[in-house]
Amino acid sequence: MATTSAKKGTAAGDRVRNASPAGSRSLSTAEERREELISAAIPVFAEKGYHAAPTTEIARKAGISQAYLFRLFPTKEELFVAAVERSTGRMVETLATAAARAEEQGMEPGDAMGLAYGDLVGSDRELLLMQLHAQAVSPAIPAVREAMRKCFANLYALGSERTGGSAEEMKSWFAHGMLINVMTAINAEEVNEPWAVALTDFEGDCFPRES
Repeated sequence: MATTSAKKGTAAGDRVRNASPAGSRSLSTAEERREELISAAIPVFAEKGYHAAPTTEIARKAGISQAYLFRLFPTKEELFVAAVERSTGRMVETLATAAARAEEQGMEPGDAMGLAYGDLVGSDRELLLMQLHAQAVSPAIPAVREAMRKCFANLYALGSERTGGSAEEMKSWFAHGMLINVMTAINAEEVNEPWAVALTDFEGDCFPRES
């Protein structure tokens, strides 16, 4: 996430007590608490989903009262959307980093992003579960649906820009990602059966290329 550069030479009367490093800014107390609350909410939403996650538990994990939780986020829906955006933002950032590194090393960005995604959801189950819960409630909650649409739009833009893939190639790339989601969610890698072995082999080419 981009941050606002610290301004040089603040005007007289500005109440900036500590100058922030270049390229960053200090968060207000409320902003800091919002960020902390989102961090506390993610594991609860990931474990229990949107409807079953108690705001009392989230507030307790964040070390605040439930009343203050609703001062920071007036509705549970707004907090869930923020948690979804945090999770999807990390996903897009991880893939962008993988693509940039692959280009530097002369590797295929599409393959690198696919492998990086598999590693990410395999190591961070909360991120995977946040996606699944968000997709499940999207039909009923427009704000969540919009957040997931933005996520897919960002991923599509990233993938098509870094690979130059056609619409059909992008469709296949996304399908591979959905397969990773499903197989990881059901822990298929723990099953020693032909279907599981075949469907959890994520080490091959992740982005199809014409011969």
